Amino acid sequence: MRDSKLLQEPLRIAGEYRRPDADTLVREVRAPYAETTTIRAGEVSIARSGKATRRFSLSRAPELAGLQASFGALLAGDRKRLEQHYTLASEGSRERWTLVLTPKDAAMAEKVRAIALYGRGAELRCIETRPAADGGQAQRTLLAGAAREAGDVASATALAALCHAAQG
Repeated sequence: MRDSKLLQEPLRIAGEYRRPDADTLVREVRAPYAETTTIRAGEVSIARSGKATRRFSLSRAPELAGLQASFGALLAGDRKRLEQHYTLASEGSRERWTLVLTPKDAAMAEKVRAIALYGRGAELRCIETRPAADGGQAQRTLLAGAAREAGDVASATALAALCHAAQG
């Protein structure tokens, strides 16, 4: 879900994240448009049908480098690697939990204040990226059961409540 003061309601983006190998993160958007973003070998490529593929260095988007590092470490259960990039804070119980990742890298911290992960049991239900800029709106990615439960939910407040409901 993308929310902005420029939008009348949050933009609902549907697709999936994939990790075809340990060094690659792919975000495939299927609706309301088709777009594939691939992060690999220090480079980002964004492919949209009918347009030339855009490529740029991860050094231009430190938040994406952090996203790639955190996804890989999370999926591998690699706490040490997560702690190389973030300060970790957890709360809750196994049934309902929150893990907050605060970037250690100064360039990433200029863009992202924190990434909060909300879950129930083994299910990661929501990723909330909190921007560093004052007044910046958190961006939420609803996953698994939370994405299914979102149904026709359209307001940013209701989506935030659904995201945070994972914690209790």
